[in-house]
Amino acid sequence: MKKSTFDPYMIHLKFAGLCMALFCFTVLHGQNKRPFGTLSLAEQNFTTYDKDPNANAVVLYEWGDNYFEIIGGRIRLIKEYHVKIKILEESGFKEADISIPYYHNDSSFEKLEDIRAMTHNGSVRTGLRQDQIFTEEINERWTAKKFAFPNVKKGSVLEYQYKMISPFVFNLNGWTFQSHIPKLYSEFNAKIPGNYVYNRSLVGSLKLAVNDASVKKNCLHFEGTTKDPDCEVLKYAMKDIPAFKEEEEFMLAPENYISRLDFELSELYQLNGTVDKYTKSWKDVDKEFKNDKDIGRQMTKKGFFEKNVPESLFAEADELTRAKNIYAFVQDHFNWNGKYGIYRDIRVKKAFDERKGNIGEINISLINLLNAGGIKTNLMLLSTRQNGLPTKSHPIMSDFNYVVARVNIADKVYYLDASDKFNPFGMLPFRCLNYYGRVMDFKKDSYWEDIEAPGNNKRVVRAQVKFDLENNTANGIFDASNLGYNAVAKRRAIRTTNKEDYIKAMEEAIGDDFYITDYTFMGKRSTETIVTERFAFELEDLVDGKTIYFDPFLIKYFDKNPFILEERNYPVDFGYKRSYTYNVNIFVPEGYSVKQLPEKKTFALPERTGLLRFDCASTGDKVSLYFDLTLNRTHFSEALYTLLKELFAEVTDIQNNSLIVLEKG
Repeated sequence: MKKSTFDPYMIHLKFAGLCMALFCFTVLHGQNKRPFGTLSLAEQNFTTYDKDPNANAVVLYEWGDNYFEIIGGRIRLIKEYHVKIKILEESGFKEADISIPYYHNDSSFEKLEDIRAMTHNGSVRTGLRQDQIFTEEINERWTAKKFAFPNVKKGSVLEYQYKMISPFVFNLNGWTFQSHIPKLYSEFNAKIPGNYVYNRSLVGSLKLAVNDASVKKNCLHFEGTTKDPDCEVLKYAMKDIPAFKEEEEFMLAPENYISRLDFELSELYQLNGTVDKYTKSWKDVDKEFKNDKDIGRQMTKKGFFEKNVPESLFAEADELTRAKNIYAFVQDHFNWNGKYGIYRDIRVKKAFDERKGNIGEINISLINLLNAGGIKTNLMLLSTRQNGLPTKSHPIMSDFNYVVARVNIADKVYYLDASDKFNPFGMLPFRCLNYYGRVMDFKKDSYWEDIEAPGNNKRVVRAQVKFDLENNTANGIFDASNLGYNAVAKRRAIRTTNKEDYIKAMEEAIGDDFYITDYTFMGKRSTETIVTERFAFELEDLVDGKTIYFDPFLIKYFDKNPFILEERNYPVDFGYKRSYTYNVNIFVPEGYSVKQLPEKKTFALPERTGLLRFDCASTGDKVSLYFDLTLNRTHFSEALYTLLKELFAEVTDIQNNSLIVLEKG
């Protein structure tokens, strides 16, 4: 290796363009570390948090420091932590149960020292005894120290601190400012020797209140050297940090949005002038993948599949039809074992023989077969919706947990995952709709590609209702059509549930006085991406004297607003564009007239990204009701949250409070 001209004793400040913007030097200064065991007057008198009245606990103060020391002739990473938590309600007592994880491998381990904890109840202080701290093995690599605060009451302040000594310098991994409870103040400090280079990024929508960087001369002494290195001294803090609340649907993995600082060791400049690089380039990864036994080598098994599948599978002349036949074969042949497994234990021959496997084995088998069939297919690395978005700036292979096949036929791209028996050709499972993936083209360079879900995802209900006054009932039919991702879910429900249970579940979902008298799966109007059903039904107890009060929404797409937060500081993500249509014709019985109809409503989001239309009118002996909700975008920023919440408030109000009143005479 060529000897580096880098001087390990001079501070080395390396920032990517994004990091330069995030971590510019400022003159802001945060708070100094507070002594353990004492409360300020403000901390003692703190009783409510006006910015979050529903909070059951709040962090009054949080402080951390990461730095390096030479211990026993070896460099060690030291992490110190100190926090004070105010218990506002009894439901916050769970904050008194503490678990501090620490890591070890076969030869080295982290140590926890100086664990101190104290419960403050006014002037009464109750300390934690060392025999109240327990050790628990989490798994083969992680252990935890656990304890519960003593004498916890409503109004208590819980305070604890500890020091961790780590031989793993790559474990300087940053700081999480935001958590499930609000924080008044959170501060992170670090002192990094100049020969350690870390990539850094600020995640989340919250802004830093303190962003301070300076240089400390001769911060660390190495035996046998004539000059000690300088350190970069960092201080970052946030104030009035809202809790991250996961009370709502339609979001990606929380780790995409929780406000934090991420550190990742990029390079280590050794004292002998050599450089250890921890951050690879995509060209490095591409080369490794070609020879990797779990992915690269498993991609070269098309000869095995050619010998072990029917020749007719490759006989179809039309390329798209041939691809669909191969896809259907793999879907039918394999059963998914529920595991993802893309980096270890991928053995396509064994999986083929056993007719079951993990995601990697199934979809790499699919890729082999498609290539054997003369259809150009690449492997695409993904991260599922609940696994977080992959880092684009440089390869972090642990970001990925999924593989699919990418096929290009007649200049049209198809993404295929054969692990799901009900998923149509060209439609990824919902769990894979996570914006983008990395296409591993082993003959060329790999590249990023955006993933767009098919757009025709609809739920459509068309109904008609007639009254039988002699029996105080209403009878009718409704046709329910589900398209796109809705069709996949519906087909799975139909195929995996017996008819009686399926109908019973439908009746219970609609209401106590609703009965399905006949059910038909309309096969001629159904395809892979469309499922259409017909229900005949009866409603009871509708007439009250001379008046009929009729709720026209037999099917409610949203019976409650899915958006309930006062403020949401992360985006709304629906995964795919969607629409909901409901149309019903109600025949007015002879001798009755329309006394009351719901009022017409419309609501539109900016640029018509969301649109609600509702109308109800009577003509002759018929009342016609029309409802349509269309979401023309999959992703809505937090800036649009209030408007989106208002839109769904209108949706739920219409579906729950629309009453048609018919009166005799």
